[in-house]
Amino acid sequence: MAFRGWPAEALDFYDGLEADNSKTYWTAHKAVYEEQVRAPMLALLEELAPEFGPAKIFRPYRDVRFSADKSPYKTSCAASFEQGGYVQLTAAGLAAGAGAYMMDSPRLAKFRQAVADDSSGAPLTEIVAALEAKGTSVTSHEQLKTIPRGFPKDHPRADLLRQKGLIAWHQFELRPWLGTAKAKTHLVTFFRSCAPLQEWLATHT
Repeated sequence: MAFRGWPAEALDFYDGLEADNSKTYWTAHKAVYEEQVRAPMLALLEELAPEFGPAKIFRPYRDVRFSADKSPYKTSCAASFEQGGYVQLTAAGLAAGAGAYMMDSPRLAKFRQAVADDSSGAPLTEIVAALEAKGTSVTSHEQLKTIPRGFPKDHPRADLLRQKGLIAWHQFELRPWLGTAKAKTHLVTFFRSCAPLQEWLATHT
């Protein structure tokens, strides 16, 4: 199956799931999920694999064991690439990310030292600025309120030092191209633009 984008029914499916996150709704619309949501995602990942490596779609079921929210289903179809990268479809449309979502303590320590060092930190600042100039946000899932201990409070890259990860994220505006093969072109452009960030992280963390 060649990737041809996601039809309007895919977004309608998630609109409905957000309104009625129940087994009844899921069972009644499961065929729509399989054919109009998941199948296009699988086709897309297969076509992206030669350049960006293999990827895996996340399960549609939420882990509610330790969550106050007991909604059983995720309101997105998402996939992650082994080499880094993330694609997500929701009722709001298509989004993509790249970078390091979470860093363990050793990696985070290396990241901060690389950010603090002018020889490696200055190039990262340029990479982030280039991404933001293209409408891509660069942030993390969590950040410290103050600069971590051991670094001067007036460090020129204080904002980066406060991050506990580093993610380039782009939410694409809803456009007719989402329902065509051009959706892949937009993702390819995004992932290629993130290559310098991915390379920096691979080298310094």
